[in-house]
Amino acid sequence: MFKATPNPPKTDPFSATLDAKKLREAADRALDHYLKPNAHHLRAPQDRAMKMFAVAPDANVQAIAIQTYETFSSVSILLLDLAESLDDKPRHLAMAIYQLSELGLLLVEKTLESEAAVTST
Repeated sequence: MFKATPNPPKTDPFSATLDAKKLREAADRALDHYLKPNAHHLRAPQDRAMKMFAVAPDANVQAIAIQTYETFSSVSILLLDLAESLDDKPRHLAMAIYQLSELGLLLVEKTLESEAAVTST
């Protein structure tokens, strides 16, 4: 005789006691362990971005000041070149940023002068 519906699967008494949610969590942990081994060591993107450039803790203060001066000088030159190719409001904005970079240059120059005066005495 032909049956229209199949018999239900036989259940193992041991599998009936296992919680499906716990099994899923365990499987996810096992997969993450092998497929994402450093997932728990990853930091937030802003943490990694902030560590892209760092100053050595034992760096010479005068060398840092000189490098800062060179950086400000480069920014000033770049801004002047940019301002030449702009008109109206964008040019005024570039010139305002240029003036801020020149202010930074003056501050670093003063720091270098003070450092030189302290080391010479």
